[in-house]
Amino acid sequence: MLFDTNNITINELKDPLFTLKKVKLMVLRLDKIHPIVSGNKLFKLHYFLEQAIKIPNKSIVTFGGAYSNHLVATAYACKRLQLQCKGIVRGERPPVLSHTLKACLQYGMELEFVTRELYSSMSQKSESDNEKIIIPEGGYHPIGAKGASLIMDFLQLEKVSHICTAVGTATTLAGLILKANNDQRIIAVPVLKGFFDIPERLEYLTGKIDFPNLTILNEYHFGGYAKKSNDLLFLMNQLYEKFELPTDFVYTGKMMFGIWDQIKKDFFPEGSIIACIHTGGLQGNDSLPAGSLIF
Repeated sequence: MLFDTNNITINELKDPLFTLKKVKLMVLRLDKIHPIVSGNKLFKLHYFLEQAIKIPNKSIVTFGGAYSNHLVATAYACKRLQLQCKGIVRGERPPVLSHTLKACLQYGMELEFVTRELYSSMSQKSESDNEKIIIPEGGYHPIGAKGASLIMDFLQLEKVSHICTAVGTATTLAGLILKANNDQRIIAVPVLKGFFDIPERLEYLTGKIDFPNLTILNEYHFGGYAKKSNDLLFLMNQLYEKFELPTDFVYTGKMMFGIWDQIKKDFFPEGSIIACIHTGGLQGNDSLPAGSLIF
């Protein structure tokens, strides 16, 4: 890996509920890799960046919204690797930039703001040339999925029966599927409302057309992307108070809420060993009102 991954840990969460249901719940702490290039972002970027540093004067172009974890992670990674980069931002330039976009500028990323209509036509591009490597939004590309598959290497020593992840573009999900054993079940928790094209996305990302070990839990989006509720924030605070586990309300918080709820509902058979992927993105919590979270 292009960044140190020695900080990654696998933490078991112990709770009377898990004892009662006779399951084991662990969290793969990808958020510990780095404060900015954390979680799944490093993995999805890995092969794109590896390709870029092999060719002199190669630059990176990628896409994202005003609060995109992907944009700021790319900006920081390019700064560290001395690569030029440009971020194509969805929507017209606001009078005041978000903390995310300010960080992108601080790390040397050039920003170009485009209309939502133009962005929609541009953001799925993947064609690179002699001068630049184009990374689609969120790393949504087979190369991004290949990078995300490296996450599974950190679970090799664990006898995991279920692997759980939040889903935004489905790139990380595709990576997990690429390396999962046939007897491991992959649990996907979409964070967007009406996210019904996951199988088609997975076919593009993996080259496979059948996903027999996949379960999609569609009921934990809380109204849509970056939507939240008091129940979600309450669980996030409980996770931190009980286990010193910080989560974000956009991705990992929703995934943990869904898995916790499904444990209560006996979705997981007795003896299950469940691994939840912490995909980082804690900077997203900066947009919450002060006092919403205890961490």
